[in-house]
Amino acid sequence: MTFAAELRGWRTRRRVSQLELALRAGTTQRHLSFVESGRSVPGRALVMRLAESLDVPLRERNALLLAAGYAPVYREAAYDSAELAPVREALERVLAGHMPYPAVVVDRRGDLLAANDAFHAVVAGGPLEAPVNVPRLLLRDLAPRIVNFGEWAWHVVDRLRESALRDPDERLDALVGELQALAGERPRATNLGFAVPLRLRCGAHELHLLTTLAHFGTAIDVALDDLRLEAFLPADAATAELLGSLASRA
Repeated sequence: MTFAAELRGWRTRRRVSQLELALRAGTTQRHLSFVESGRSVPGRALVMRLAESLDVPLRERNALLLAAGYAPVYREAAYDSAELAPVREALERVLAGHMPYPAVVVDRRGDLLAANDAFHAVVAGGPLEAPVNVPRLLLRDLAPRIVNFGEWAWHVVDRLRESALRDPDERLDALVGELQALAGERPRATNLGFAVPLRLRCGAHELHLLTTLAHFGTAIDVALDDLRLEAFLPADAATAELLGSLASRA
């Protein structure tokens, strides 16, 4: 696909007008119109400004540069590479510091990269063997333990669909289709309070967990840009007390 078509696609996906994008990127609407029609070839600096103005992921910024005829500028180090050792060490400290509450590090597709002991013991029910996709683990393998499976499953599906729409990815699209089939019919809207909890059976008890997502906001490496830290927090005092008790036993 040409750079012009790719740029139009990203602008449409972000729902940004030509005029607004031109103002963000420091150019004119007329010049941007010529670029999108293929009548004008953008310079490398303009390609970078346009990609940044549209909040294009680093992986796709490299693709835009290639489509415009320029070399990629963002490197991609493997998660287990020596270059990302400081990042892994920092994330391991965060995972350990989140104990006794579960937490994981995943990539943009939800594939598990690291997890703390609480996630293995409490959520997964035991040690996990790679490869593991966390959304698939929850909606397929742990489905019998999820009390509010309908609400939680569609919460997961909707979140992944939003990610797939924002940052197109064929494998993510396939995962959304797979998980939607597992989720079944969407339940009727109910008063869920301030957030959708994960109500998870744990032996004779029921945990009420909320999730938070965090990512690196200043990443200049493709792999780092893809990382997500998902932390599970107790939604009530009983869950907090039970998680503390389970951690102390472990």
